[in-house]
Amino acid sequence: MSGELPPQVQNQIAQLQQLQQQLQVITTQRSQLELKEKEIESTLEELEKTGKDTTVYKSIGTLLIMAENREDLKKELDEHKETIGIRIKTLKKQEKTLSERYQSLGEQLSSVLKDAGTAG
Repeated sequence: MSGELPPQVQNQIAQLQQLQQQLQVITTQRSQLELKEKEIESTLEELEKTGKDTTVYKSIGTLLIMAENREDLKKELDEHKETIGIRIKTLKKQEKTLSERYQSLGEQLSSVLKDAGTAG
């Protein structure tokens, strides 16, 4: 194969690269959220282990503030964990869809390049 690739093939290559970048972003976001989810689970476990008389604090930005109501704190953490879980599910679906598109486009491109190589 000599010369430049046809514009359609160049476009497919660009789409493939864009899909790869989107996949990387989504995978990174999912990984970060999964870590945050594990952190919340660990926090909830520790909260259960501590005595009812133990003073607990919650993080607000860079500050630690004494939690007035232990049950409210637990509820807040549970809600946050649930929200993160929903977001993780959404990202997994997006990741699957993009991955399938990436694979399909990669196969199409490979086939086109293979045919172009044997034609020339």
